[in-house]
Amino acid sequence: MIYIIFKYLITAGLIVLISELAKFSDKIGAFTSALPLITITVLFWLFFENQSTEKIANHSYYTFWYVLPTLPMFLLFPWIIKNWSFWPAILLSIGFTIVLFVVYVAVLKKFGIDLL
Repeated sequence: MIYIIFKYLITAGLIVLISELAKFSDKIGAFTSALPLITITVLFWLFFENQSTEKIANHSYYTFWYVLPTLPMFLLFPWIIKNWSFWPAILLSIGFTIVLFVVYVAVLKKFGIDLL
């Protein structure tokens, strides 16, 4: 139980750190959040929990493929929030990402990459 609490504190601490950095500087906050800190943390957790190298490698492999369809959201969101407000921007960005992800999965499946 202490280990789970430790994991929560470390992982949540990273998110809090990034949000605090973003308050200080847009560029530093964005740079820090663009780093794969959460993924690297998960890789450490999997390693420390004695997961197989195949499991750890698969996590890294699938993370690569799952990140790609989320990237356009970071161009769409700023445009929407400037023209409307936060809630429409976040909801439309999430919806757009879901649609893009469904299309992306279908296209990759034709190339033998199964994400589901």
